[in-house]
Amino acid sequence: MDEDDLRRLEAVGSELAFTAGQVLIERGKPGTGLFVVVDGNLVVEAPEGTRELGPGAVVGEQALLSSDGMRTARVRALTDGVVLAVERAEIDRLCADDPAFAERLARSS
Repeated sequence: MDEDDLRRLEAVGSELAFTAGQVLIERGKPGTGLFVVVDGNLVVEAPEGTRELGPGAVVGEQALLSSDGMRTARVRALTDGVVLAVERAEIDRLCADDPAFAERLARSS
């Protein structure tokens, strides 16, 4: 995603603080939005493996773009930090306004 996309998300999102060990996304649950890491580090635990993410990373987008809307991974905090939380309705609106946004979002994972 480019800087314009991140600004769009920032305009419709809310900052949320998290603490080390906190689970932000649980696998198998419905996707209600996505998170952009502002500060801190997260770990994504998916069937295909584990990866660490830091500032600028987007998580939770796959459930918003999939047909069933379910979470495919567990995401928990490795450190304290802050994420930008963006609700599904806002993502749907951004994708409807700019279909290329959905493509860039899909490539962000």
